[in-house]
Amino acid sequence: MITLSGVEKSFGLNKVLNDIALTLEEGSVTALIGPSGSGKSTLLRCINLLEIPQAGQLKIGNEEIRFSPKMRIGKRDIRRISQQTGMVFQNFQLFPHLTVLENITEGLVVVHKWPLDRAIKRAEALLAKVGMQHKRDAWPATLSGGQQQRVAIARALAPSPKVLLCDEPTSALDPELSLEVVAVLKQLAQEGTTMLMATHDLRLAANIANNVVFLEAGEIVESGTSEAIFTQARKARTKTYISTLTNTLPDSWEI
Repeated sequence: MITLSGVEKSFGLNKVLNDIALTLEEGSVTALIGPSGSGKSTLLRCINLLEIPQAGQLKIGNEEIRFSPKMRIGKRDIRRISQQTGMVFQNFQLFPHLTVLENITEGLVVVHKWPLDRAIKRAEALLAKVGMQHKRDAWPATLSGGQQQRVAIARALAPSPKVLLCDEPTSALDPELSLEVVAVLKQLAQEGTTMLMATHDLRLAANIANNVVFLEAGEIVESGTSEAIFTQARKARTKTYISTLTNTLPDSWEI
């Protein structure tokens, strides 16, 4: 489904990603964990080309793109790749001047050129999936954080992307509200949605992800199945990071 090889990204003299190689299988859920500043969010933004890497290769489905310092990535290439992904942001980023329903239909009509009636049917179906159909005509400012994030997930899923990218989807929420979002993400995982999520929430990673990738200083330190990483990590740095957060892990692998 998704393959990255040799991906590098710098901001000025600061190298944020160094020689990233990663493969995501269709239907898998992969969690990116690591300390703040490790490059998790930047990696997600490079996959949907909100940030352009300086080197490497990215393949999503049948779409492929190569990066080099001498190569200019045009708007058509950015659109070609970014339309394969759906992005869920940490702070929701809903349009405040649009209703819940309009937040979902806007991109379908304006970007993907769907007829409005088709876009409305799609939006209503997704709102029902995330338990927000009763808020279709509400303004984002009237919703709780958990409700806003569920709408944001519905919006990201609207054009049926090949992969759902989630950037700290629960970090802006209190524990009770985060459970609403975890439940939706878990349902999507069970339905076979391919997901890559950056998170500090090890409970989320342990219960939803098939695979875990530990990043530090822009490099992949270790990767493996979620159970292997959380119970039998090989690298000392991975063990240390996880040990500081073990009280967030569940007693079993089910919520």
